[in-house]
Amino acid sequence: WTPTAGLRLPGDIDYSGTSFASIGSGWAGYQQVPVSGAFQIFAFIGFLECFIMKDQANGAEPGEFPGDFRNGAIDFGWDTFDEETQASKRGIELNNGRAAQMGILALMVHDQLDGNPYIINDLLGSPVAFN
Repeated sequence: WTPTAGLRLPGDIDYSGTSFASIGSGWAGYQQVPVSGAFQIFAFIGFLECFIMKDQANGAEPGEFPGDFRNGAIDFGWDTFDEETQASKRGIELNNGRAAQMGILALMVHDQLDGNPYIINDLLGSPVAFN
């Protein structure tokens, strides 16, 4: 939610003159993005999913386990760990991803409930202007 902090890209988001600064935060901003821009984002993510983020991209051998996107290029010492440590680290990473999903879901729910995704700020007496 960097737009809430006032961080915006300069210029316009489309050729009709809609500026980045005029796009709101949260769901309001999601609904204000032009359809062509949303399509570009969707197409780019689809391209990454189909051609880049594969277990065997760029002709590399398939990964050792589902979700192994090293593609034979990046290791960072992964092969030095024993099987038990690797399984533990994969589990930790999976749980971190689940926690991140729950966190963004909570922000989205609070945005829809009362327009204030940062409920902790209200509780501490320091609300943030949102949208």
